[in-house]
Amino acid sequence: MYRTGTKRLAIHAPDILLSSTEPKSRETAEIAADRLGVPVAIAQGLHEHERKSVPYVSAQKFRDSAEGLFARPNELVYGEETADQARERFGVVIRAALEDHQKANIAVVAHGTVISLFVAAAARIDALSLWERIGIPSYIVLRRPCLELLEVVESI
Repeated sequence: MYRTGTKRLAIHAPDILLSSTEPKSRETAEIAADRLGVPVAIAQGLHEHERKSVPYVSAQKFRDSAEGLFARPNELVYGEETADQARERFGVVIRAALEDHQKANIAVVAHGTVISLFVAAAARIDALSLWERIGIPSYIVLRRPCLELLEVVESI
């Protein structure tokens, strides 16, 4: 999986991989960066939608909760932050990275909900539909500077 995914990602010539602090993201970023020969930067704020207080639930209950989050982004309906808060937190980090690395192609290794919220806002598409499309692992390609959506690779 990682070799195939890394080959597909290499087409986009990333210069740096920016990762969430969460262990799975860091490990994925480190494996891909090693194979691509690029550095990894770990960034606070790229973590998943905060829902530590939510107990493990069935797949259907999780989906129902996610639907509520996407449907009412400015309301606290699931977890400790609204969808809008999660998207903005994530976006602050992405905008800072784009400013800090103006000439670089940046690959971000993060989490489905916050990625879907951010990309959907940038591309003016439905966040829930995007979230439903992407698998683990997957990737999305945006073009700078306007963050135009170029490609959604649903699974690698």
